[in-house]
Amino acid sequence: MVSICFYFQVHQPFRMRKYSLFEIGKNRNYFDDQKNIEVLKKVARKCYLPANALMLELLNKYPQFKISYSLSGVFMEQCEKWAPEVIESFKKLVDTGRVEILSETYYHSLSYLFSKEEFKEQVELHKKKIKELFNYTPQVFRNTELIYNNEIANFVEGMGFKGIVAEGWDPVLGWRSANFVYKPKTTKSMKLLMKNYRLSDDIAFRFSNKGWPEWPLTTDKFSNWVNAYNGNGECINLFMDYETIGEHQWEDTGIFEFLRALPGEILKNPDNSFKMPSELIRDHEAKDEIDCHNMISWADLERDLSAWLGNRIQQSAINRLYSMEKEIKLHPDKQLLEDWRKLQTSDHFYYMCTKWFSDGDVHKYFNPYDSPYDSFINFMNIVNDMTIRLKTDDTQSGIVGSEVKCGALGKAI
Repeated sequence: MVSICFYFQVHQPFRMRKYSLFEIGKNRNYFDDQKNIEVLKKVARKCYLPANALMLELLNKYPQFKISYSLSGVFMEQCEKWAPEVIESFKKLVDTGRVEILSETYYHSLSYLFSKEEFKEQVELHKKKIKELFNYTPQVFRNTELIYNNEIANFVEGMGFKGIVAEGWDPVLGWRSANFVYKPKTTKSMKLLMKNYRLSDDIAFRFSNKGWPEWPLTTDKFSNWVNAYNGNGECINLFMDYETIGEHQWEDTGIFEFLRALPGEILKNPDNSFKMPSELIRDHEAKDEIDCHNMISWADLERDLSAWLGNRIQQSAINRLYSMEKEIKLHPDKQLLEDWRKLQTSDHFYYMCTKWFSDGDVHKYFNPYDSPYDSFINFMNIVNDMTIRLKTDDTQSGIVGSEVKCGALGKAI
């Protein structure tokens, strides 16, 4: 028997507004609310609301159907402010009892790589928000962009999680198949679920590609691929961005019709089922131990960290940001801490990526800046302003005087 495990990542960053050199020391408004509202409402209209309606329809129609999500804290925060109907639609899904929510960092950050303390605080903030909105406590962890290695698995097991998800990358799996439950090396009893990237990407990336030899992808064709794993697998982990439905793959591609028909087609085979991550972990013994020394992710062809840390401007920006942690957390201005954390969101460093070869079109498509260097300059202007705020006595009202600003600016630059 083989179980389908659907997992969707749901995330939107707080995008920064264009922040010029001349605003440093004068303007503490870093984020483009108008743009963030515009993007959120557009994606809610095209993806979140119709996709959630479809998933609720499928949950009501098929008692065996189950799905899972991770909702970043910054996504939930934006929905609470500007699209509460999206939160309500997710609540209806969770209330069915057949939808699992995974844990992650609140700010969709790379914090584990730079500050274990900050990482733990963000995971706790995320758990608190999930409990507040959905009365739910996650058992399974997914790190930002599925960044994973042995050390991360060991660390989150120590935080009480029973399972973790990762990319089923061939160099890590070796001769093994992603379609079994594994144990991460260095852990005691934690389970590891690995993405079947071929079948996942058939939906997420290749579905509307008319140059793909398998186009058009039909439900019977996909189900036959799933059926082929019966007897040679226990789970097929289909992990993808939720925005695949309606945003990356537009409605006119037929993505909604495909997903509407897929559960029925898969369940025609009595050996097939759907399970949530915690059920796979509960129901299956680890087939083997996976030893993953190097950091992997689900991004780009390399499946490494180069999308966020592959060049000097990315490394300079993120090292500068995390170097401020101690001072930020000692400062009495709590808004400063909130702004600092929003800057940690991985998207900001993705926008600085300079890989313009095989993955170039992907990076250009998602980048709101004219160039990675524009993104870097904008980011560093904001960081320089935050440096000034750190030197400001919180007992002073408003923005500091011009002499202080000029002096601090000179030091910051």
